[in-house]
Amino acid sequence: MNNIVKVFATTASEQAKAGLDSVDPDGGNGATLEQQIGMILNAVYFVVGIVAVIMIILGGINYATSQGDATKLKKAKDTILYGIIGLIIALMAFAITQFVLGAMGNGS
Repeated sequence: MNNIVKVFATTASEQAKAGLDSVDPDGGNGATLEQQIGMILNAVYFVVGIVAVIMIILGGINYATSQGDATKLKKAKDTILYGIIGLIIALMAFAITQFVLGAMGNGS
């Protein structure tokens, strides 16, 4: 509603400002491309980390409730192992992308 009022501004500079506000509503204080990529990747890493931790917890529960059955024990150990591997890969990917994004930010 506020942008509609700005369209009917009285001076040319007010009309120009209204046009700029409609294209970039926060007045040019938006995130850069590197920051946007970083935010998206951080969200992905967060989700992957949560999934890995849940897998480790589920593997621990399966291990505790296996009642000595060899196949259930192996499956539980594999679940824990794969969860740990996934967590390590997610942490390494996070470190690599932070390094690359940091280098991109310093290069400009």
